[in-house]
Amino acid sequence: MIKRVGLIILIVILFVAMFTFTAMNTGELELDLGFVKQTWPISMTLAGVFFIGTLFGMLCMTAFVFRLINERRNLRRMLRVSESELTSLRNLPLSDAD
Repeated sequence: MIKRVGLIILIVILFVAMFTFTAMNTGELELDLGFVKQTWPISMTLAGVFFIGTLFGMLCMTAFVFRLINERRNLRRMLRVSESELTSLRNLPLSDAD
């Protein structure tokens, strides 16, 4: 419950900050990409850069996530083998020490 309220408060604060930033920065920014020149509002440019950065970060993390998924699969397989071995050892009859 507290996490949900904290998340809602964080979203409201970010929305207010974004709205304030957009209202205060009405200027435009000229982007020269070498093959095309365009003029964009500053807020749109920053939103675009943030979006592209988020996509790039997610792309960089995919290899790490797939490695973790593969490791998890291997560990589960090893756990299953260990548990079956332990079960078979528990089911063995006790031999007399005589």
